[in-house]
Amino acid sequence: MGPARWLALSSLLALGALLEGRLVGEGDAGFGECDQFFYAETPPAGLAAEGHVKICQRSEGTQRFATLYSTRDRIPVYSAFRAPRLAPGGTEQRWLVEPQIDDPDSNLEEVINEADAIASVKNLGSKQALNTDYLDSDYQGGQLYPFSLSSDFHTATFTLTNAVPMTLSFQERWYMNLNSLMDRALTPQCGGGDDLYILTGAVPSDHNVKDKVTIPEFVWLAACCAVPGGGWAMGFVKHTRDSDVIEDVMVKELEKLLPFNPQLFQNNCGEKEQDTEKMKKILEMVNQVQDEERTVRSKETSSPLSSTRSKKSALLPPEASEERSSFLGKLIGFIATPFIKLFQLICYLVIGILKSIVYFLWYVTKQVINGIESCLYRLGLATISYFLAIGEELASIPWKVLKVIAKIIRAILRILCCLLKAVCRILGIPVRVLVDVATFPVYTMGAVPVVCKDIAMGLGGTISLLFDTAFGTMGGLFQVIFSVCKRIGYKVTFDNSGDL
Repeated sequence: MGPARWLALSSLLALGALLEGRLVGEGDAGFGECDQFFYAETPPAGLAAEGHVKICQRSEGTQRFATLYSTRDRIPVYSAFRAPRLAPGGTEQRWLVEPQIDDPDSNLEEVINEADAIASVKNLGSKQALNTDYLDSDYQGGQLYPFSLSSDFHTATFTLTNAVPMTLSFQERWYMNLNSLMDRALTPQCGGGDDLYILTGAVPSDHNVKDKVTIPEFVWLAACCAVPGGGWAMGFVKHTRDSDVIEDVMVKELEKLLPFNPQLFQNNCGEKEQDTEKMKKILEMVNQVQDEERTVRSKETSSPLSSTRSKKSALLPPEASEERSSFLGKLIGFIATPFIKLFQLICYLVIGILKSIVYFLWYVTKQVINGIESCLYRLGLATISYFLAIGEELASIPWKVLKVIAKIIRAILRILCCLLKAVCRILGIPVRVLVDVATFPVYTMGAVPVVCKDIAMGLGGTISLLFDTAFGTMGGLFQVIFSVCKRIGYKVTFDNSGDL
């Protein structure tokens, strides 16, 4: 299906169809049943903020995709989906609204048409965009998750929570970019798309449509292929300026461009196992898509010239216009074509040179500003460190003075102790002599009884020894005499009369 038919179909605002959309609270970790649309079932970290509502978009009882919606800007922060398929054509498209965003107490669990919601939904349009917000403006609702990539495009993607303000030309080229990237670059390099996870989002600018719906500064796409051993991750950015083409960036660079510096894919979509060869092939196809977009853009810029020619030819008579168109048209076309091509080439070169100069000046200015900021930052750190060091030294002076005084007092006390010890030692010599002399008589008199006792005991022992010797000698003599007499035959008896 061509872009022109998309635009014709997207302009139809018909009655709402039954589409079940479940809101998930801000405090929840994920999107409930719609976590399946995120790599590793983990939503991007760092993008959820106050005023952001998590929506699990469902259709006919089946989860279709997930959306993080900003009630402050009234545009989606991002929509997440996977395995995009080309949709069957010929189905009517309907724009719908989410009743529960404006009225959390609403009993309507399905998205409905705006006209049907007016009577049943309180504060309708207080937190989300409505169809009437786009009327009589240069913008129309453009889908972040385009219906052409959905297998159920008849209702699932046509909610205003999946739409951002886009101009007609930008919307046409945005859809063309997405279809080309999906069909020729992303899906073929990811095994047919079964393991392909897609995030499409918008970054708000300072401009609004009717002071309600925020116009995006740029839209972006992040793709994560989770094929084991052959995965990859790529990012794309498209500014809303009509002169810019879609740009390819790495996912980490894309994260730096987004608010709050989020992490779009857990573990950066398995960064250590990414297939660089597939990424090179994707970049080659991206270059072709960019060239095709430049060609379309150049044709759009040259179309006003052909329209002016048709207006001039309409003022001439039919015969004259036919004759002039038959000869002069060919001649003018033959002569003007090289000049037009040359003019287009010069314009393209001039624009490219100007863009390069602007980018270079911006880069130089940014580097200079960064250098000045770095110098000022370092100077501030050095100044703070200097004053902190001075403050520490000033604060430590009283403590150091007290330490010195304590050491002086300690040294004086040690000197006094040494002097006292010396005096005590000097005075201790005669004192000991006098004590010994004074105690000598005491010790001597105390020793006299002991000595006398020892002498008496010695004399007693000597006398006892003499008696023992005498009695022993006499006993021995009697024993000898008795033995001799016994041997001679005399018997000495003692009777009671006492005669021998």
